[in-house]
Amino acid sequence: MPRHSAALLLLLALAACGDEAKHTVAEGQGPSPKLPPPVSSLIPTVNVAPARGWAEGATPQPGDGLRVAAFAEGLDHPRQLLVLPNGDVLVAESNAPKRPDDNKGIKAWVQGLIMSRAGAKTESANRITLLRDADGDGRAETRSPLLENLNSPYGMALVGDALYVANTDALLRFPYRGGDTRITAPGEKVADLPGGPLNHHWTKNVIASEDGSKLYVAVGSNSNVAENGLEAEHERAAVWEEDARTGAHRLYATGTRNPVGLAWEPKTKILWTAVNERDELGSDLVPDYMTGLKDGGFYGWPWSYYGQHVDSRPPANPAMVAKAIPPDYALGPHTASLGLAFAPGQGGLPAPYAEGAFVGQHGSWNRKPPSGYKVVFVPFAEGRPNGLPVDVLTGFLDAGGKAQGRPVGVAPDHRGGLLVADDVGNKVWRVSASGGIAQR
Repeated sequence: MPRHSAALLLLLALAACGDEAKHTVAEGQGPSPKLPPPVSSLIPTVNVAPARGWAEGATPQPGDGLRVAAFAEGLDHPRQLLVLPNGDVLVAESNAPKRPDDNKGIKAWVQGLIMSRAGAKTESANRITLLRDADGDGRAETRSPLLENLNSPYGMALVGDALYVANTDALLRFPYRGGDTRITAPGEKVADLPGGPLNHHWTKNVIASEDGSKLYVAVGSNSNVAENGLEAEHERAAVWEEDARTGAHRLYATGTRNPVGLAWEPKTKILWTAVNERDELGSDLVPDYMTGLKDGGFYGWPWSYYGQHVDSRPPANPAMVAKAIPPDYALGPHTASLGLAFAPGQGGLPAPYAEGAFVGQHGSWNRKPPSGYKVVFVPFAEGRPNGLPVDVLTGFLDAGGKAQGRPVGVAPDHRGGLLVADDVGNKVWRVSASGGIAQR
């Protein structure tokens, strides 16, 4: 039997194993999610949505009062977005680097099959592309390779005339002038970031403080729940604070298994992150979450989840469990909530999308039925979540359970719309008010 046929049969066999959810996704959302007892099994729940892509003319389904259209198409695994002051849009076209130590053993091999079937095993383009919508019609008519030959880039931040790029293993700084469509100058290394041959959660995101003096870098764990040993987790599962001038860093917040989205809440000026929580505790655990970070705060990983709910898999550590801070808001189990951006607070999309946070949910592999595969909006009031998520874009899964797309980064643009990177559809979508495109 050909190897790919054997692999497919194995995946189908695994899909028949594992538990099914007994609670709705909504029960695992909000400030006080339902946290049922964990489910342990020799074989974890596997429910992969095979990557299909969009048929010609097909789009996600927008929420009430919204419409959606392609802002850019034919990209190569677009992940994260940055809107520049002049309205140009940067998109990181990127995928995982080579990680030879992350592919050892039967479990890692099976996970590789899962990622391949989900469309996450393509070669990384290692590029940041500039998209320009000069005529303001809601579609980028030009694109330029701003930076090439990077190393699995993800996060981007602009401070004055400096563009910061978070590669998987280093934070780099490049010179930038407004209107540039290509940067040929070599990047200056600001700091090394945890990488190496394991590098399990490879994405590194970055955001700047308001005055540009500090950079905050999201660094994911090197495992699901420290099964590779705590020494492999040195300064991982954390958000770093970097001095932009010297590159010196400290750990700003820890115990966040895989923080990806980073955004400043506009009223309180608190840094929020969207975190992927642990797998293999059943379809109903553990909710991914977003939270406002406390300087010096510890959020439980790997010893506990959602505050002080003990995970029995790592070696016991009651002292650390006692320190664990419950996150602010659950986003549902296994939704893979990656993108995070706050509404700009003026113009743009109609209520109920005016005040709160947009979240790009990449979608589950460890839940039956699947969760995520959508963009949601969490309403806020006075700087705090205020209500359950509202759907912004759905329909990323077709009727047969195949992934037409998978949303990742989200970013408001300068004309009142919301941009969404779709790494399976290879597009950037633009969501706008159904009444028309706001003009500059």
